[in-house]
Amino acid sequence: MSKETVFSNARIVLEDDILSGSILIRDGKIADISEGNSVAGEDFEGDYMIPGLVELHTDHLEGHYQPRPGIRWNKTAAVQAHDAQIVTSGITTVFDCLRMGADEDGGFEHGEMREMADAIQSAETEGRLRAEHLIHLRCEVSADNVLEHFADFESDRHVRLVSLMDHAPGQRQFQTMDQYIFYYQKKRGLSDEAFARFVAKRQAESARNSTPHRNAIAKVCAERGITVASHDDATLSHVDEAIDNGVRLAEFPTSFDAARASHEHGMSVLMGAPNIVRGKSHSGNIAARDLAEMGVLDVLSSDYVPLSLLHAPFILADEVESISLPKAIAMVTSTPARTVSLDDRGRIATGLRADLVRVHRSHGVPVTRSVWRQGRRVA
Repeated sequence: MSKETVFSNARIVLEDDILSGSILIRDGKIADISEGNSVAGEDFEGDYMIPGLVELHTDHLEGHYQPRPGIRWNKTAAVQAHDAQIVTSGITTVFDCLRMGADEDGGFEHGEMREMADAIQSAETEGRLRAEHLIHLRCEVSADNVLEHFADFESDRHVRLVSLMDHAPGQRQFQTMDQYIFYYQKKRGLSDEAFARFVAKRQAESARNSTPHRNAIAKVCAERGITVASHDDATLSHVDEAIDNGVRLAEFPTSFDAARASHEHGMSVLMGAPNIVRGKSHSGNIAARDLAEMGVLDVLSSDYVPLSLLHAPFILADEVESISLPKAIAMVTSTPARTVSLDDRGRIATGLRADLVRVHRSHGVPVTRSVWRQGRRVA
């Protein structure tokens, strides 16, 4: 017997319009969308109904697994805590970022991220999770051991996104040494001499490893049908490199030229939702709002604050004249879903998954009232 649910008197955010009406859910999918008020079903009392959010880049899980420097939390407990905050922020599909590549200065030991992925998948099998969790491998291509870490995931079907990162000083995110000094010398308390050695080592690793590792990982992703993302592109040559690597997602470009070129070449340009909420980048790079006003911002990610993924679209719709609420919501739903070929979700349309969020907002920060994943209430 089919299971049916009706939601009525909602402001339904479609891809290009907001419809006042009702939605019929049948067997986990959207069966019908009707305009006008109804007395049947759950009364939304004029609240918004939006698609479940699709999160492509969040380091949030790392914060639960390593809540303090040197401390490792129980992996299953970390995953559950992460999942709880994700789903109550309206996120029904999350790509958990796992870091590939490490050395004595940072990152995780070889095998730790494989164990974390196993914990995620076990939690899913045991019914512990409410959102759907997929894997995003963040590959530090300058690291000597990144290919060794990456090989642990060669047959993992949950890996749907891989980003190619190089955080060496003097380029990309750290174009100026002022930024790098703040991130590393001051935080680690290094002397000028020790910091100079640290910088020289990082730059040598990048020169030696970045191009061969980037090309090797991109080749594997092309063979396996995994979406590839660039990271912190700053120059047109970086964008050309991304095109050669088959990149579909440009994460956090650090210059207007790189963002515009990426967008014009058909890549989805991703910026952090906290950047929108705060009005600026935490690392001193370009502001996401400026890209939105230029028309080259395609996708938002919560990065390090899950609720920002729900909050930021409302800010854009309020403050940027060229961006309507449907267009802003698309940045956290339909566009990220399409970018990673998840064509069964991200929109409110008949036949798609009933991943839905009830949102109340009179002013300021929106409130998540209820969340459904495939028609089942999860928050």
